[in-house]
Amino acid sequence: MGCLFSRRRKPAQGGRQQQQQQQQQQQQQRQRQAEGGTGQGAAAGGEKAPQYSWDQRAKVDPKDYTFSGLKDKTVGRLPGKVAGQQFVIQDCENCSIYIFDHSATITIDDCVNCQIFLGPIKSSVFFRDCKDCKCIVACQQFRARDCRKLEVFLCCATQPIIESSTGMKFGCFQYYYPELALQFKDAGLSIFNNTWSNIHDFTPVSGENNWGLLPENAVVQDYVPPPSSEELKAVRISTDATRSIIPVTRGRRQKGSEESCLAVFFAGDYTTANARKLIDEMTGKGFQLVQTKEVLMKAEDAHRVFQQSASEFIPLLEKGPVVALEFNGDGAVEGCQSTVNDVFSGTKVFVSKSKASASQDVDNFYNFADMQMGM
Repeated sequence: MGCLFSRRRKPAQGGRQQQQQQQQQQQQQRQRQAEGGTGQGAAAGGEKAPQYSWDQRAKVDPKDYTFSGLKDKTVGRLPGKVAGQQFVIQDCENCSIYIFDHSATITIDDCVNCQIFLGPIKSSVFFRDCKDCKCIVACQQFRARDCRKLEVFLCCATQPIIESSTGMKFGCFQYYYPELALQFKDAGLSIFNNTWSNIHDFTPVSGENNWGLLPENAVVQDYVPPPSSEELKAVRISTDATRSIIPVTRGRRQKGSEESCLAVFFAGDYTTANARKLIDEMTGKGFQLVQTKEVLMKAEDAHRVFQQSASEFIPLLEKGPVVALEFNGDGAVEGCQSTVNDVFSGTKVFVSKSKASASQDVDNFYNFADMQMGM
């Protein structure tokens, strides 16, 4: 067969219809070549049609990002298999479902008696018309509507919301596998921003409580056991609270002591590692971690939070967000001061100066942080 631009043979007698068909075929082939930018026509012309980024994207098959109509199954996605796409879970019963990757949004509809793990979700997770499910979830926004008896170990950057739902129980997210820290980063979530216990109920019922907290000694793997399938066993999971990517906090549980202490780390190469180190040191001494927060501060914010010490810390605010930790327990202020002096002697850290001022320090910082984050 000759090239498209070579001279056509003179059609045989009575071959006009055949010629028209050939012309139509050639025209269609030229159009395909122009769209694809490859082929004989493009080669003969010496130039390729322009290529656009949207032409080169890998095709997404929705079936790869959906679990639907399953019963008595263990299914999941390994790290790297979702890679920030949307995911849908619907009409599943008695299933164990594991999404070991970050995603854009996830909707869970009409699921019954399922165990579900959802890795970091950049935007929202929606539970609708689900009942008797046990879940581990990390997300920017949590929404549940028309649900019954959901038990959720949660990390949520904003205030979780339930609507027309009853029997909801919440605990602090605690989970580890090697890829999880990077997945939080890819999803744009801070491990220190977790409002898991600050639930807003859009449809409260007078005299009743539609939600509560899971027992303080609740063990994650008793609710959502590690997967049993050979493929998913490849993910090296730990549910040990001391290894959790998310620091395990008391949230809104009643504090065990009237004494709290505020510690604030400023942006730098080792901010996260230093904050984790102080958490390990303080909890190892028997103090409780109440709450954490990562937020940007301005000079005027520093004056309100750090008061007389503000001038010492204002130059550090330009480097990035601060990480704040509240510890609770008798002797928390002295314990935190001595730990910071011993372990972080070369690092600028704000620590409450006395038991008398510590309570105000905590209120000043977290009131500011909640306003910043629109809580």
